[in-house]
Amino acid sequence: MENQNNHSKLKAIIGILAVLLIGSLIYIFKLTSDAKGLEQNVVEVKSEKASVLKDLADLKATYDAAIAENTSMSDELIAERDKVVKLMEELKSAKGDNASLRKYRDQYKNLEQKMQNLMKEVEVLKTQNQELTTNLDSTKVVLEDSKKYNQVLVGQNEELAKTVEKGQKLTVTNLKTAAYKLRSSGKQIATDKASRTDVLQVSFTIAENKIAKSGDKTYYVQVIDAKNNVLGDKETISFGETSLTYSFTTTVQYDNKTVDVKEQLKGKDFTKGTYFVNVFDKGELVSKSSFTLR
Repeated sequence: MENQNNHSKLKAIIGILAVLLIGSLIYIFKLTSDAKGLEQNVVEVKSEKASVLKDLADLKATYDAAIAENTSMSDELIAERDKVVKLMEELKSAKGDNASLRKYRDQYKNLEQKMQNLMKEVEVLKTQNQELTTNLDSTKVVLEDSKKYNQVLVGQNEELAKTVEKGQKLTVTNLKTAAYKLRSSGKQIATDKASRTDVLQVSFTIAENKIAKSGDKTYYVQVIDAKNNVLGDKETISFGETSLTYSFTTTVQYDNKTVDVKEQLKGKDFTKGTYFVNVFDKGELVSKSSFTLR
């Protein structure tokens, strides 16, 4: 009887030990499962954190590229880029649990949406700037063509003005000089001897010119003897940087028709040799000739 009781007690003890063993195994299994779950969660959190950081870095790169284009939206783009940089710094220092990662992911999505909207505006601005640049290039071409055309017109006008000015100049022809001896009666006798000469008569013709300006025309006549002396008045006048010593002047009324001019230069003690006669229109020599007294 006693042996039977001992046997029953032994069974009870074994049963209790078995229950404890099973409980321990269940507890150990649960701890192991929890540890594996925690490890898996840590891996997932790290992966998600890295993914969000990469997305934020890509977002920052997009902003950097847009800012480099230096559009009128640069200030707004810089402000949004700085928000991305700040969020990246916060995420790097965060402990990193699922709740906080969801918060950062949500903030990233908001920033991404803002970026997409800004990029659309940037593209619109780029298109407008391209159109404006094209229009400016076209305008520049038109202005360059106009400038060249105006330069051609200016050149043509200058040539025309020169042609008109040249055409308006009067032509002096038939310049001749004759020597005379004066009689007491006033009669003039032609001579070619210096000793008999009392007066030189200079004559020339102003040719007809329909486009020249009409009115009084003054010419300066210079007579130089064989000793290179200027005869007559010997007056000197300046035209700009040019000075002229002349023998006499003659003024005629010109009305675009041919005019014959005749003037006399009195003198005495004329020398033998070759004389030179020059006719000037202001400072410009318009005719010249020579004659000889023996």
